[in-house]
Amino acid sequence: MRVLLLMLLSSTTWACMPELPGGKAQIIESAKYALAYRTQPEKIVIGQHFVVELALCAKAGAAVPDSVRVDAHMPEHRHGMNYKTKVTSNGDGKYRAEGLMFHMPGRWEYIFEVRTGGTAGAPERMTTSVVLQ
Repeated sequence: MRVLLLMLLSSTTWACMPELPGGKAQIIESAKYALAYRTQPEKIVIGQHFVVELALCAKAGAAVPDSVRVDAHMPEHRHGMNYKTKVTSNGDGKYRAEGLMFHMPGRWEYIFEVRTGGTAGAPERMTTSVVLQ
């Protein structure tokens, strides 16, 4: 019984583990997706553009995404970035978001939006925060 439980737990844990080779990555999850991301450069400098590289995988029963959008905002200040990001697919669940810039210090919240089924369905959102000083 114990072995069966371990097999079930490990199969759900490992069923969707996004791989992002080439360095340290953060992992966030929603009900349908797991996402690994990292920034280039690793240390974000206020007022300088940076890139977000990400890998995404669909959990059991979730559709493969049609598109991914990356944005960021400052919840306490109620504003976002001054630039719009451009996300390109590198294939195999890997994406690159360019054009991000945090123009002031404070808490920024990344917003990763995954769409399936064209534009008709509501996107699946994943968020995480970073504080810049």
